[in-house]
Amino acid sequence: MTEAVVIGVGLHPFGRFPGKPALDMGADAVRLALADAGVDWPQVQGGYIGSYEVANPDAIVGRLGLTGIPLRGVFNGCATAGTAVALAARAIETGEHDLTIAIGLDKHPRGAFAADPSVAGIPSWYGQTGLFLTTHFFGMKINRYMHDHGISHETLARVASKNFRNAAGNEKAWRRTPLSPEEILASPVLNHPLRQFMYCGPNEGAAALVLCRADQAHKYTATPVRIRATALRSRRLGAFEVQSPSFPVGEPVASPTVDASREAYERAGIGPEDVDVAQLQDTDAGSEIIHMAENGLCKDGEQERLVAEGATEIGGRLPVNTDGGLLGNGEPIGASGLRQIHEIVLQLRGAAGSRQIPGTPRVGYTHLYGAPGASAVTILST
Repeated sequence: MTEAVVIGVGLHPFGRFPGKPALDMGADAVRLALADAGVDWPQVQGGYIGSYEVANPDAIVGRLGLTGIPLRGVFNGCATAGTAVALAARAIETGEHDLTIAIGLDKHPRGAFAADPSVAGIPSWYGQTGLFLTTHFFGMKINRYMHDHGISHETLARVASKNFRNAAGNEKAWRRTPLSPEEILASPVLNHPLRQFMYCGPNEGAAALVLCRADQAHKYTATPVRIRATALRSRRLGAFEVQSPSFPVGEPVASPTVDASREAYERAGIGPEDVDVAQLQDTDAGSEIIHMAENGLCKDGEQERLVAEGATEIGGRLPVNTDGGLLGNGEPIGASGLRQIHEIVLQLRGAAGSRQIPGTPRVGYTHLYGAPGASAVTILST
């Protein structure tokens, strides 16, 4: 099977851009990715584009050029970008195309996501009890995890402080003001134990990747980044995940993140011990803690010591969310996962500037998680 590699990355800043349509942000990200790859739009043979807010994201071809290529829309909640890059890679691996593109874009209104529970196939009482408000769900989830595994409130604050500090060194991040753990612990509680500065916020932005056959990468770049594995998994019976209306009696099963992570490691022939830098879904500070263990990067409860030691800092032995993660960048759903891969590509190229991790990183890991209990993992390497 032909291997797919990333030869170009483009990122429109994440934040608020009044008057600028999401499609224009997406077109800007595509142009940056094409320029990075040294490719013209008419050379792109096919692609996948994801968005939550834009009904027909494939309309972006009107801004890039009407070349007639198949540009397919995809959506899997917060895992949307993982699907876009997986399918763009698959089109190369199967021989359908030699050069593809993955695009993500979104423009969310201010405030938390809200909808009628029936659109997600769950009963109305789920919303009436407050569980459809995801801030409530994630507060309860980390509260139980802290009880079971000895995670402190100070550790949650250190995670958020790290990500805001990393975002301060990223000119395309949204929240670039560093906050100390003390300032974060002094902010109002929104859903116990999570406070104001421990949550990410929906916002606006776009990202794009250009992929090609590995055996043709030399025509475009001296630094291709290999896509070693992609995996997308939904929840199994017994897993209590966001937008799960019930918890079956019996033995709990692993979360979809555990399932996706194991599948990706097996496909890549790479283990957690080989990962040099990771981008994990930090919908809130507690989610980053939980996802460290669910992705095999540590055992449950070890996060307390690892975070205190600085292991997840840019200079630590396992840097996590070096560009600020979702806490620092916000979450335009369609683009968020491609923003993660953009950062990993920069790190593996040694081109991340002031937030470049030490040494010569060879393996990068990205992870997405969201409704309705879906998780996507992508493993990349030099």
